[in-house]
Amino acid sequence: MTEGTTSAAAEGGDTLTRLEQEGEIAADYLEGLLDIADLDGDIDMDVEADRASVSIISDSGSRDLQKLVGRDGEVLEALQELTRLAVHRETGDRSRLMLDIAGFRAKKRTELAELGAKAAEDVKNSGQPVKLDPMTPFERKVVHDAVAAAGLRSESEGEEPQRFVVVLPA
Repeated sequence: MTEGTTSAAAEGGDTLTRLEQEGEIAADYLEGLLDIADLDGDIDMDVEADRASVSIISDSGSRDLQKLVGRDGEVLEALQELTRLAVHRETGDRSRLMLDIAGFRAKKRTELAELGAKAAEDVKNSGQPVKLDPMTPFERKVVHDAVAAAGLRSESEGEEPQRFVVVLPA
């Protein structure tokens, strides 16, 4: 191995270790919240696409965790930000951690990928740009990825919270 290759491999290992540490800190924080709220849930940690990913799941299938998702994922978004702040407090680094509760984000990701693919198909057929409804940054990212996978490009326009995706012809 050359010095550059060794350095890159070490850096990749350092990044993985840092992301795993973020996941551990987030899991501890979320376990504390679950205890305070007297809710049952298991914590699952992973590293996906250069970011820590933490999921709260329930074996019982109870609707208790739905309280932590809230209407349209609003509570989930707030909990994600609080968890990122807890990680930042411990590490001093900004976190891009993703939180999923009761499979809400996973289901949403599938729906949004289908929406992005359909919008791309509509643009290919009509040759006209398609504007989608306002979305959160997470939702826009999933749509942008689906549009890119379909071979087209997209842009975000507008100001938060009314920021939306425009799918453009090739």
